[in-house]
Amino acid sequence: MLSEGDKVPDFALKDAEGKTVKKSDLKGKKYVVYFYPKDFTPGCTTEAAEFAQDYKKFKNAGIEIIGISPDDEESHKKFGEKMKVPFILLADTEKDVAKKFGVWGKKQFMGREYMGVNRSTFLVDEKGKILKVFEKVKPAGHAQEVLDAFKN
Repeated sequence: MLSEGDKVPDFALKDAEGKTVKKSDLKGKKYVVYFYPKDFTPGCTTEAAEFAQDYKKFKNAGIEIIGISPDDEESHKKFGEKMKVPFILLADTEKDVAKKFGVWGKKQFMGREYMGVNRSTFLVDEKGKILKVFEKVKPAGHAQEVLDAFKN
């Protein structure tokens, strides 16, 4: 997994509208990259709802939010509409970006092992450097935790 002080790897993924969003588009901006396992699951719904609710606070602080999961653009479009998501959701269907960040790996649920996205969040400065990494994120209260970390 990438660590504090590492540079964000290059990426180019499609958003819910099918528009390509690249790392270079974010140059000079502070942003949050949060990886989540799947649209419409309970934890991911909680996390998206809290980031959506606090979006104005992030924007006022000059911070963009980007959610990334292996779901496709169509799923993100439906999820974004249902959850009233005002920020960017990117489709990492090949899991390339999740692998570059080191969040794709073994997971366990009810005794069953499988490969998936480990819920993680990265805070990035204007130069594309990672300021803080949150691993094994608990969705409830996470948006506020991220905002507080950016302020410190």
